[in-house]
Amino acid sequence: MSVLRFEALPLPYFINSGFSLAGPGRKHPERWAVGEFDLIVVKQGCLYIGEEERRYEVSEGHALVLRPDLHHYPTEGCRETTASYWLHFQAGGAWRAGDPEEEEENGTMEEERLESGGGEKEDEAAAGWFRKPTFGIELPQFARLLHPAKMYEALQRLIDLDRNSHMDSVRWEQQALFQQALMLLAESMRAERSRPGEEIADRAASYLRSRYREPISSKDLAEALNFHPVYIARRMRKQFGCSPMEYLIRCRLEQAKRLLLQTDLSVAQIALETGFRQAAYFTACFGKRERMTPREFRLRFLKG
Repeated sequence: MSVLRFEALPLPYFINSGFSLAGPGRKHPERWAVGEFDLIVVKQGCLYIGEEERRYEVSEGHALVLRPDLHHYPTEGCRETTASYWLHFQAGGAWRAGDPEEEEENGTMEEERLESGGGEKEDEAAAGWFRKPTFGIELPQFARLLHPAKMYEALQRLIDLDRNSHMDSVRWEQQALFQQALMLLAESMRAERSRPGEEIADRAASYLRSRYREPISSKDLAEALNFHPVYIARRMRKQFGCSPMEYLIRCRLEQAKRLLLQTDLSVAQIALETGFRQAAYFTACFGKRERMTPREFRLRFLKG
């Protein structure tokens, strides 16, 4: 399955949408690198669309996202009356395309392309505590919708609002409906494919985040999740780019930065509050990650 991954914030954003009713013989238009994503949802009938070397039959209850940088073309005309919604959107930030199944087989994400729209992660030391918290959004390029009726309703509402889209409040509502449509699309992908490795990594992360104050070993984590520590570490490196213990240190430092800014606790007290047994070790970990000492961090944002 081809998957599109967007780095947010900023979020992908809605441009416009519409509804198309095509009789037998009608074809999807041919386009070259139109510069925006095109979400197509078929409510009745079937559309026959190609994107570069891939060919799709988008039938009732299915959705297809056409990329902004590739050639799209009809592979044949409609065989029956076909009703479909279309929606154009931009990534907002960085995005890439790849195949998670190849990632599982080869151990790496084979990226087809990376586009930058202002969503790159900033240098943490420069951005400081007030940097934008980014996260990933994964969407299937082609999927059978888990809740097609909900998708139709959201897309129809987007179209109905268009007559008043000159109003800021309406544009805001349209953006919210668009995010709802993306969530429905993502939900369909999660239901379609099962990736137990991701679940293990997420469970490990939740365990570590909920117990960051406690002394935790790899053995403790393995016993809690009932998986071998080597397997847990491999899954976390694949999903989060670090080992479980490195992830635990990150969690502790996140909490420490909050306490530095929101309390007048001493550095030694904050070290104990966040699971560091020694203030010197806390200071060393903090300096390695933030490129400044805890005191310097506190003064940087609280002076004046």
